[in-house]
Amino acid sequence: MKKLINDPRHVVREMLEGYVAANPALAMMDEFHVVLRADLPQDPTRRPVALISGGGSGHEPAHAGYVGEGMLSAAVVGDVFTSPSVDAVLAAILATAGPAGAVLIVKNYTGDRLNFGLAAELALQQGIPTAIVVVADDVALRDTIARDRRRGIAGTVLVHKMAGAAAARGDPLDRVAEIGRSAASHVVTMGVGLGSCTVPAAGRAGFELGPDEIELGLGIHGEKGVARGRLPPVDELVDRMLEPLLSELAVSSRQPVALLVNGLGATTAMELAIVTRRALATLTERGVTVERVWTGNFMTALEMPGCSLSLLPLDEERQELLDHATTAPAWPGNGRTGPVKHVAAPQLTPTEADAAAEGPLSPTMRGVVSRIAAALDAAEPRLTALDSHAGDGDLGASMMRGAEALRALADGSYETPQRLLRDIGESLRRSIAGSSGPLYAAALLRASHILTGIERPTDAQWLDAFEGAIAALQDIGGARPGDRTMLDALVPASLAWRQNGWLAGASAAETAAAATASMRPRMGRAAYLGDRAMGQPDGGAVAVAIWLKAIEEALA
Repeated sequence: MKKLINDPRHVVREMLEGYVAANPALAMMDEFHVVLRADLPQDPTRRPVALISGGGSGHEPAHAGYVGEGMLSAAVVGDVFTSPSVDAVLAAILATAGPAGAVLIVKNYTGDRLNFGLAAELALQQGIPTAIVVVADDVALRDTIARDRRRGIAGTVLVHKMAGAAAARGDPLDRVAEIGRSAASHVVTMGVGLGSCTVPAAGRAGFELGPDEIELGLGIHGEKGVARGRLPPVDELVDRMLEPLLSELAVSSRQPVALLVNGLGATTAMELAIVTRRALATLTERGVTVERVWTGNFMTALEMPGCSLSLLPLDEERQELLDHATTAPAWPGNGRTGPVKHVAAPQLTPTEADAAAEGPLSPTMRGVVSRIAAALDAAEPRLTALDSHAGDGDLGASMMRGAEALRALADGSYETPQRLLRDIGESLRRSIAGSSGPLYAAALLRASHILTGIERPTDAQWLDAFEGAIAALQDIGGARPGDRTMLDALVPASLAWRQNGWLAGASAAETAAAATASMRPRMGRAAYLGDRAMGQPDGGAVAVAIWLKAIEEALA
């Protein structure tokens, strides 16, 4: 891996510091990876509707490049290809929104929907009206996945532009959200990749292509597409990409549209201009009037070679909103520079600090937690490889961050099982981004609640808590057994535990995790690959088997 970086763990922070230094109209939070407008009124009552978006890093200039008057109020940035945490999103809302409220523009990925959705709920509890706009513009999946399950990709930028302009002209929350949802429901995008990219934490490419091969319909996280084929001349390729877009839109003759030609990171301006040339010619031949066109890197996938095409039908208001002035650096930027501005994160809902005390199970629980942390550290290469097969390769790094969080628990966390599970859940929610953090947090908090007031749970009470955690995962994540997720290890473990005791449960999880290799995925990013994700077990299920085995060994 050759990249101009220092430490893979610090790439996001250092990137944002450089970006804000080069754009003096922006500021950044000290405690979170949040970039926000430096000119927002200090008095919350004077703020217009806040527009907030974000997601994993690696998509630059998205999303920080679209922060400015007329577009986003703030961008919340996660680790590479990993959703930002709930706390980071909530901090962005509290820092930029007032009584007028906030609209969150969310790309349709499980981690983003979970973290932004939970942050919206927390903001509502603090009296900030909050609405969510979900973008699912990837037409490559139209034959395999329902519209509301498709990925959100480059068309999201056009939604930013129109909703941001509506907020800038003073529209109320409901109207800004309505404009965003309308745009999101009509914009369509199709992508093609000529090669893979390398996530810094993984250190290797997500997949390999032959010299004359391409991946059609790929996303923006270095994952494979829906089909692999030969590289044709670019005119033929562009026509193939436009066909599903026009079919999906069913645009009438002379229908005005906006066209976004987006590079995925390593495609030259020369190539993008050639793509634009053919797209404009083909659309004109088909009777489509292109009123607005933008060409460049808008939402990338690190250094992936390839591009995407987005189309959005226009009416008078949409065209007015697209034309509205903005100071967002990436639409377009300017060359001014200045010192980095830092903004302290707002106070989030505090957690009461209990006095440290020893309970009857404290020594045992310390041993279990230590064993789990060591097992997750040792499993990092295996989990990274499994997740690279069907996802973006960040699971191993996420589990290592979880292990660090376990080792950092305060002594008081081991007072009771209830407190330990609660503190682990809160810690994982803050330390693991993407979907894993909130899912594990929801499960552990549910289990903690079930063990309230019980200092030394019986085996039956531990099992009740375990089953409650599984129910929480199903409630918040929507997955079911057979979807090829961590549930496919957890549910067999709980059934075996209830029938034959704890040791049987840990063994059943290991067997069930291995069996996921033959399951067709129906949830998460692996679902976008269909049968191509099969052949290797699900990384999330394997992680469950690893920490269950570690508990068994610690208690032996």
